[in-house]
Amino acid sequence: MNRTSFIAAALAAILPAAVLAQDITVTDAYARSTNPSVGAAFMSITNNGSADCVLGAASAPQVTDRAELHTHVEENGVMSMVQVDSITIPAGTTHALERGGDHVMFMATKAPMAQGDEFELTLDFGACGTVPVALRVDNDFAPAGGNDDHSGHGAAH
Repeated sequence: MNRTSFIAAALAAILPAAVLAQDITVTDAYARSTNPSVGAAFMSITNNGSADCVLGAASAPQVTDRAELHTHVEENGVMSMVQVDSITIPAGTTHALERGGDHVMFMATKAPMAQGDEFELTLDFGACGTVPVALRVDNDFAPAGGNDDHSGHGAAH
C-alpha cells in the first residue's frame, strides 16, 4: 500500500466517527461543586441522528481521574444515587442530565471546584463519537422544578 492509499484508508476510518459525533448537540452545560472533593455536571444532550447513541463514559482530566455516570432511583419510597454503565440517547430526542436524575459525577477531584472555574468534559458515545463540552462551575444555578443537590455526597460515593 502506498502512502496516499494509507492516508486515504486512515481518513476513511476516522471520518465516520467525526460525522456521527456531529449528530450530538450539548446545550445548557454547567458544573457544580458539591463538596471539596466531589462535583457534578448537568446539560441537555440532543441526538439529531437516525440511530440511538449511548453515552458510555465521560472524562475531565483537568479536574479528576474519575468521572462517572450516575442516576437516581427510588426504592421503597427512598431516592438514592447509583452509578450506571451508560445512558442511551434515542435518535431524534433530547435527554436532560439534571439534578435528581442522570448526571456526570466528578469523584476525588484534584482540587476543590470553585465558582467560575472552567474546564473541558469529554463525552464518549462509542460508535457515535466523542463530544467535547466546555463547562463552567456555577454553584448558584437553580434549575426550574427544584433544588435537588449533591451536597451530601462524599468521595466514597
